[in-house]
Amino acid sequence: MPRATKQLQAGRSAFQERRWLEAARLLDEVEAVQPLAPADYEALASARFLVSPDHLGAEIMGRASQELVARGDSERGARAAFFAGSTLNRLGETAAGSGWIARGRRLLEDAGLDDSVVHGYLLLSSVFQALRRGDLSAEPAQVSEIAGIARRHGDDDLLTFVRHLEGRATILAGDVQRGLAMLDEAMVGAVTTGMSPLLAGLMFCSILGTAQELHEYPRAREWAAAIDGWCDAQPGLEMYRGECRVFRARILQIAGDWPRAEEQAASACETFLRPPASPYAAARALYEQGELYRLTGRYANAEQAFDQAASLGHPAQPGLALLRLAQGRRQAAAAGIRRALAEAAGPAARAGILPAYVEILLAAGDLPGAHTAAGELHAVATQLESEYLGAQAAQAEGAVLVAAGEPAAALARLRGAAETWRRLEAGHALARTRLLIADACGSLGDADAAAFERAAARNAFELLGAAPDLEASERRPGPGERPFGLTEREAELLALLATGKTNREIGAQLFISEKTVARHVSNIFDKLGVSSRTAATAVALRHGLE
Repeated sequence: MPRATKQLQAGRSAFQERRWLEAARLLDEVEAVQPLAPADYEALASARFLVSPDHLGAEIMGRASQELVARGDSERGARAAFFAGSTLNRLGETAAGSGWIARGRRLLEDAGLDDSVVHGYLLLSSVFQALRRGDLSAEPAQVSEIAGIARRHGDDDLLTFVRHLEGRATILAGDVQRGLAMLDEAMVGAVTTGMSPLLAGLMFCSILGTAQELHEYPRAREWAAAIDGWCDAQPGLEMYRGECRVFRARILQIAGDWPRAEEQAASACETFLRPPASPYAAARALYEQGELYRLTGRYANAEQAFDQAASLGHPAQPGLALLRLAQGRRQAAAAGIRRALAEAAGPAARAGILPAYVEILLAAGDLPGAHTAAGELHAVATQLESEYLGAQAAQAEGAVLVAAGEPAAALARLRGAAETWRRLEAGHALARTRLLIADACGSLGDADAAAFERAAARNAFELLGAAPDLEASERRPGPGERPFGLTEREAELLALLATGKTNREIGAQLFISEKTVARHVSNIFDKLGVSSRTAATAVALRHGLE
């Protein structure tokens, strides 16, 4: 048997057994000696696609489409055009993606392939567009048409994919739990059957994206683990890993495994910024990287990451507003978060902004605005039936009640939030909630409970590497205490000093002599460890003493 024939058979076997690197190498070697038949060339292109990073996939499939048409197989050329277009759409390059989908349709039309199963694949693009717009008017008819094509041609892969689209549409129509159950079914079907990895990977990215949009992080964690197992069972599989790393970074961040989250975000950034870059996908990875920098106190790095993300098309909020708050720039934080919430369209998008909105408005002293936002977050959590959002809403409502001087009512909300965070293994959120519980207990005169909760929160922050939260918790006064050991009079005087008043103006307002004011100012400088009014003002702003 000729060597090329043996290699061709070996390449086909490797492809069937999902040994993608080996399949690509063997079929490449045959192609170098003699042109492959269209079916084998399609297998070669698919193997090349699967072992390449996300951003190269469209280029590989685009070339394959042209080559398959040149070899006389327009149907396979149209299918390659579908995967080129879908890859571009997934990475946010929708204009180019639409162009490849249109080319696929034209190839089938010109070849007179009116009954090709590839028509069903190309129709998927229209359904995705309708779902992104939230327009369900034409979606049931399109999904039914695709399902009919899939059944007529016996394409089980396409039927499984349609099931996941039905789940997304069901969620969009308001039946969240039923829709999520349909996505569960599609996930099980994909990872336990021989579904084509080209289509399965596309579906996995869509499902994980839906989980993130709905803030369904517990489910996303399960799905991500299933996808990891699916990927690991296929040597050399690289396609879709970049996108999955972005989702995984967020999941690991919530779970409190920040070193691994940072590894995933950095890897995704490297993948998507490598030429030819995928700007929108890179922007999402950069935003996740910025959030991790912010949480660990590397503010200059966070600023740079958010700036890069925004320049590539991803909103920098709410991360940037929370960074401004951490930097003591409350007005900038409030302006940024108000603008972000005003622009957020739809309940799920607003839910992504509202927790930060409540935190920033409380810091800015806008208790009514924070109260309204916490109520909206509660309503969205109920509408989306999200346990994660429900905990965020309870935490936000508790924070508002603590600020409003209603500690007993606050504790009921905060205890519920803490229990959910424990169940979800969300360590950072739990620690921040326990700090609020400490404040409420302190206000009720239970100094022992307050000390216990505060110590537990500080220990968690230290283990997580949450340097800013740890520093803030250590500065946070206990019951009856003031930061830096300031007396009541010194705290009052510092607040006036931070407004820019002179010693004479402060003395006149407090009915004390200018000399007494000067002595108080000197004591304040000593306790704060500063040597100027400007530095003292900065400390006051950072610690809410103004």
